[in-house]
Amino acid sequence: MKSMRQTTLETLGLGSVLDVFKNGRLPANEAELIDKVFGPANNRGSLVITGGNGIVGSGKAMQLGSRLQPYGVPIVTLDLPDAPDGISQQYPGLKSTFGPGKAAEIMANITMLIYDGSHLPAALGDFNPRFVLEAIPEILPLKKAHYDMIRQKFPEVEIRSVTSGFPNAELGVGILHPSFPHQINKIWEVVEDKPSAITQLFLAMGLIPITVGDYWSFILDVLFCGITLAATRYHHSCNMPFWKIDKYVRRLVGPNPVRAHDAIGPGASFLTWSCLHHLTEMYGDLFSPTPELIRRKNSGENWYSSNRPVIDWELNDEEEFKSWILGSVFQMTSLMLHENRAHLTHMNAIGELCAQFSKGIVANIRDLGAEEVISRVEAYHRLHPEAAEKSWFPDAFAQMDSPEWQQLYVNAEHDGSVGVVTISRESLNWDVIDELNRAVDWLKAEGIGRVILTGDFHLSTQMIGADTSEFYPALENEQEGFRLSKAWSETARRFNDEFDVSVGFIDGKRCLGGMLELMMHCHYLISIDSAQLGMPEITLPVVPGMEGTHWAFRKAKAADLSKLTELLLSGRFVRGKDAVGWLVDFAAPVEDALKTVWALVTGSETGMARRRVNENPLEVPKEVPGLKPSGDPVIEAGRKAIMDCIQASCGTTLGQALEVQAKHSAGFMVTKPCQKGEIGSSCKKIMNI
Repeated sequence: MKSMRQTTLETLGLGSVLDVFKNGRLPANEAELIDKVFGPANNRGSLVITGGNGIVGSGKAMQLGSRLQPYGVPIVTLDLPDAPDGISQQYPGLKSTFGPGKAAEIMANITMLIYDGSHLPAALGDFNPRFVLEAIPEILPLKKAHYDMIRQKFPEVEIRSVTSGFPNAELGVGILHPSFPHQINKIWEVVEDKPSAITQLFLAMGLIPITVGDYWSFILDVLFCGITLAATRYHHSCNMPFWKIDKYVRRLVGPNPVRAHDAIGPGASFLTWSCLHHLTEMYGDLFSPTPELIRRKNSGENWYSSNRPVIDWELNDEEEFKSWILGSVFQMTSLMLHENRAHLTHMNAIGELCAQFSKGIVANIRDLGAEEVISRVEAYHRLHPEAAEKSWFPDAFAQMDSPEWQQLYVNAEHDGSVGVVTISRESLNWDVIDELNRAVDWLKAEGIGRVILTGDFHLSTQMIGADTSEFYPALENEQEGFRLSKAWSETARRFNDEFDVSVGFIDGKRCLGGMLELMMHCHYLISIDSAQLGMPEITLPVVPGMEGTHWAFRKAKAADLSKLTELLLSGRFVRGKDAVGWLVDFAAPVEDALKTVWALVTGSETGMARRRVNENPLEVPKEVPGLKPSGDPVIEAGRKAIMDCIQASCGTTLGQALEVQAKHSAGFMVTKPCQKGEIGSSCKKIMNI
């Protein structure tokens, strides 16, 4: 077995992606792991959440309770008598997600117990605790005493802390650090001696555990608290209002860090201060909190003023702003790289999935290159000399040519005969396209002619299409739109043109837009039967730019062409099981689908005929039965543009169709209907400050 870099599944003790297909089963089995963690069905133990009425504890009671209730695992929350009732406040969200009936069942499986903080209630023993998730206040002596109390009564119980900053070495227990918002985001930073059944169960339940090193604070906190600190430092230097700084930070790297504190609530400023306070003690003034943050740690006051003036605050020196923001965060990242805190793909993904960076911090650094990154940090040191005294590791950027740096989003493996290309990002961007090309080049150089294209069974739980921020330059420059559409389509075609057999496998909740266009270029497309498939470009609106307006048509029967047209013009989704024969080749429950993929790629007999791509012009009906007018001029303009592209790209040869569809896609992006739509509006909101 060879791979370009280590798979992230291996960090969870779950082997390679190729093993998933060879074994014909997912890497972690939920039912088996439930038994391992909580005991067999006839003697189920409970999950106990201490500090269960707090924001984190109550949110995780919902997130985990909804997943464990079908298996009969009781949820017990433990908190002080005067703690606010956070559990009942979660019910409206639970009801909106699951409906009143299912929500009531989940709530009925939660038992709330009260204790004095020093003695466990006798009733807790009746629930046979097997796993304790600790979410009490961030006071180290309090936490240690808490664990001693639990272990005295339940010596065999597994304990994990949701701590926002203390390392395992200080706590003496493993860590499951959830990202925010606590009820929604599925990311958990995991610190433990070796991969455990608990961590593997989280993956099996649809959550995303990410293993990280045992250091003070966590990657999410360093990035999120770090970008917040950088914003407040810039305010301290020039007095620009926080709301305006937030806009510039969002345009530069993605998040609104100051506004996020107001959205989370009064305790957010204290947690950020606490994180930075401990980091300062360990790593120096790079992390020292500003006076503005220190004031808010106790007051809990909002950062945004409710009566903020409408003043056009200009950015006088953009390079200085970048140095304050990027220089600070780049230096913090150098520290994490020096410590080898995590797999680089993990570190990068945490920035995107949790801290809302538009591009992960590692990818951002890779794009700029070591020389420019070091220069930016040195410029920051001229603005904040105290940061230069400690925790600056420029040598951490010396290995950017390595596969670990170069393949952050795409990996490839092979066993000498069959290869697999995995995508760990939920949306396509230029980085993914470049990494796909490098993965294909590597497999071909290794002599691999049979390949599977799929998600990574870990970080990518769905494939939601193109990263629409990549379209912003094309809104004003038609050549940029043409370049994007042509290059991305050429990459997709490699899976049709350069392998003897290619099989695309859709295993997540959904596969949409550009991701579906990419996958359909494989010789066979296999889906789990429950996956949602669709081409929602019309809702933006844009014209599909990766051959969605003709590729599937060239593989479909004449009787099915109207289904494809309706899919494009309506933007509706279709389940994998309902798309067999005209969009996908086979759909089934996951294990049957995995076995079918392996049979196809290894050349075993499946009885499944390969649907060939018609290279000649074909005629597609212009009328779409049952398609109702939208009543929206922007949508109607988008429908006309998509239909025009269908007619033009299907009406020519396969060899000419790529450029034809790229011209149509690019041409529509510079029109008013596109610019009035979601992408144009988003671009104006983010880029025009």
